[in-house]
Amino acid sequence: MTSIPMETGLLLAGVLFMLGLISVMIRRNIIFMLISVEIMLNAAGLAFIVAGSHWAQPDGQIMFIFILTMAAAEVSVGLALILQIYHQLKTLNSDAANFMKG
Repeated sequence: MTSIPMETGLLLAGVLFMLGLISVMIRRNIIFMLISVEIMLNAAGLAFIVAGSHWAQPDGQIMFIFILTMAAAEVSVGLALILQIYHQLKTLNSDAANFMKG
């Protein structure tokens, strides 16, 4: 099996992370923000997989399983919060939830 160079894999992970970060900062829809956080978590997992593959260690795969577990918990809590916000405000715009301060 051929493997990709470490620099290429880390570059791809960095590009995916930056796309997710930019999308979180630009988008106002809470669901799109949640999807962008998922993209960022997958980019971090890809970086762990590439680094673990480069050094022939299973640590990267173990960390990726941890990231997947954490992402599943984040999605379940995030979707529950989104449902509550939509139930109260009838919108998914994050600026509309700004009045909940204090």
